[in-house]
Amino acid sequence: MEFFKKTPTVAFMANRRWCYIFSAILILSSAVLLATRGLNRGIDFTGGVELELRYPDTVNVESARTAIAQAGYADVVVAPLGTDRDLLVRTKPGKDENTNQVSAKILQTLRAATPTVELRRTEVVGPQVGRELSEKGGLALLFTFIMILIYVGFRFEKKMAAGTVLAAMHDPILILGFFSATQLTFDLSVLAAVLAVIGYSINDTVVVFDRVRENFLGMRKVTPAAV
Repeated sequence: MEFFKKTPTVAFMANRRWCYIFSAILILSSAVLLATRGLNRGIDFTGGVELELRYPDTVNVESARTAIAQAGYADVVVAPLGTDRDLLVRTKPGKDENTNQVSAKILQTLRAATPTVELRRTEVVGPQVGRELSEKGGLALLFTFIMILIYVGFRFEKKMAAGTVLAAMHDPILILGFFSATQLTFDLSVLAAVLAVIGYSINDTVVVFDRVRENFLGMRKVTPAAV
């Protein structure tokens, strides 16, 4: 697929100082937002209330999800359970709400469309990602960055290794800052996307550094900036 008939030329090196300043402002802003506002963590990280409901006939999952979201529970998981008449609802309680209030409000919302909806079970569920798993995941990510430093430093140069790690950290920090600013729900699917971004960033950086190394070998008489 061809997007440009002529390859565009962007003078990144000539304007690198402005790029550094812009990037530093974004990173600093993201760090401040994460420190002050934090993330709107979904029920995967906080836990919540789980309800099992039974309908007299086949349930429309999308309609149920929309109705519950309009009732004030935007962070909700609605899925069929076993048969096409059973429904599983998992959501976070609102501020100053308890389990009984949540189940009563959701049941009232669903009964507005289907009066014979039956509540079969209500219970409090813990987070799918607990504190211990979060700590182990953080240590694994730290170990990964250390191994990247060693690998890139061995294959290319030490300063390139530092650049690879900084580039890999740059993108997820901005993503987390965006989610903190907008207060969009941060759940496991978003976490998977962040990890994918880190992987793509590392891959692209290694490819670029490999080309830079080739240019250094073939362009010995020019300055590093020209390369």
